[in-house]
Amino acid sequence: MARVVIALGSNLNDPHQQLREAGNFLEDISGKEVVKSSIYRSEPVGPSEHDFLNSVAVLETSLRPEELFEKLKEQEKKQGRPSRYPKWTARTLDLDIIAWDNLVIETDSLIIPHQEYARRLFVLLPLKEVLPDWHDPVSAQHVEELIEQAPRLQIDKTTLNW
Repeated sequence: MARVVIALGSNLNDPHQQLREAGNFLEDISGKEVVKSSIYRSEPVGPSEHDFLNSVAVLETSLRPEELFEKLKEQEKKQGRPSRYPKWTARTLDLDIIAWDNLVIETDSLIIPHQEYARRLFVLLPLKEVLPDWHDPVSAQHVEELIEQAPRLQIDKTTLNW
């Protein structure tokens, strides 16, 4: 079984419900309880006008990385996200594989660790919450170091429940 870190984000069509549905989906495909961070509210990066709700989930899976990636894309589509989407725009659901154990994977369709996560406080803060001792498998940097180096943005932990 692999330990996988997934980032979740939504800012359309009841974002709280979108995250809850995605959390249930992750538990279904894992077959075990998924560790989920608090839900954070962050300002949009790019042209979107609506704040995002974000979280990080840690799950165990026996799926291969490509299989999980495909299942995540199917779930995004099921929850209303078109298959082609301009970068940084509003979306019903975004599910990104941030890390897979300590593996480094680079194929035509999949890069792990996620290539942009280290610049995203909306991933790093919830990641630190669920895995406070986590280190990047490429740079060996501690999650706290990554947080200190990430571009600033307005982000707050919410009181929303799963």
